[in-house]
Amino acid sequence: MVHSGWRTGNKLTLLRNGAEFFPALLFAIETAQFEIRLETYIFEADEVGLNIANALMHAAQRGVNVGLLIDGFGAKNFPADLRQRLQTAGVYFLFFRPEVSPFSVKKTRLRRLHRKLSCFDGRVAFVGGINILSDDDGEGLAPRYDYAVQVEGPVVSDIQQALARQWRYTSWVQLKKQLFKSFLRVQPPVVGDSLARLLVRDNARNRRTIEKSYIDAIQAASSEVLIANAYFLPGRRMRQALIKAAKRGVNVVLLLQDERDHALLQYASWAFYRQFLDAGIDIFQYKSGFMHAKVAVIDGQWATVGSSNIDPFSLLLAREADLVVQDESFAKQLRYDIRLHLQQDATQVVPEHIKNAGFALRWLVWACYGLVRLLLGITGYGGRKYLE
Repeated sequence: MVHSGWRTGNKLTLLRNGAEFFPALLFAIETAQFEIRLETYIFEADEVGLNIANALMHAAQRGVNVGLLIDGFGAKNFPADLRQRLQTAGVYFLFFRPEVSPFSVKKTRLRRLHRKLSCFDGRVAFVGGINILSDDDGEGLAPRYDYAVQVEGPVVSDIQQALARQWRYTSWVQLKKQLFKSFLRVQPPVVGDSLARLLVRDNARNRRTIEKSYIDAIQAASSEVLIANAYFLPGRRMRQALIKAAKRGVNVVLLLQDERDHALLQYASWAFYRQFLDAGIDIFQYKSGFMHAKVAVIDGQWATVGSSNIDPFSLLLAREADLVVQDESFAKQLRYDIRLHLQQDATQVVPEHIKNAGFALRWLVWACYGLVRLLLGITGYGGRKYLE
């Protein structure tokens, strides 16, 4: 499963939740000397967000070229005064598709920047699913469950280029081409032995890149498919790949969010539970708090960590970025952590749960599934075909 775009010689560090990610991110900001690029979907002005913002301002004030790109919907409540402070300090700041009106019916509103990418001096980068906000959800819940990867090595250049392309596109659309012209040219050195590839999903040449990567890996699986994904509503081709894998003896395990978060998608995904269980797929629901992970490990060798959910909004509409890895040591570490959450924080779904479900719950599941199909059909982005 090695194709073009793979880079060897990388060092990868798995970061669990904000407790490991934010200190690493802050250190990268504080030690950057030339250039910082940061993209995120959500940027909250809470304690975590203000610490990151202050570090970015300090970096700009000491002469580092700093560019911050955040999504206009995910960060629609970003404080205007904080934006002004960032810009006054010298931080180049852009919204991707600014949210102009909550009543707008333009289809492009659904094409969000959902990536969580950053790069520092062209030498270290971060890829994953963690937004800039505290992962303490209160109410006695466990910290939000998520992952990121700190990346060093040749694949960093691909991450830097992806960030630069997105900045150029956004600034061009907003007629701000003069902003944040980068002259940094760095070839990251070989620092490890991990084989990695950056995958991006956009609405041009990379529409199916991430979905195809999952399907190819599942179809090639010989022993285990382990997926932890918060919003799981796979298309027909991925469902078929999972079912066929289970039927040929592969141990297929899904760790999914319960109904705690975005209930519409969670309940809609339950429409496929019976079909999966009948095929021999094991399904677990994460119960300890909010789950935001988007990761997978296949055959203890192939792994992915990123921003892409396995649902039509990520796989058909949003701009996403995942790091795919061929490395037994990294995959083993991620697999161990997912398995730990399966044991400690999740409840297995068994056929009796489906059989004994009441009429109200069955109606709710199919109503949510129908509503998702309707919404996708209205967008005209092929959602109906995806879910058939």
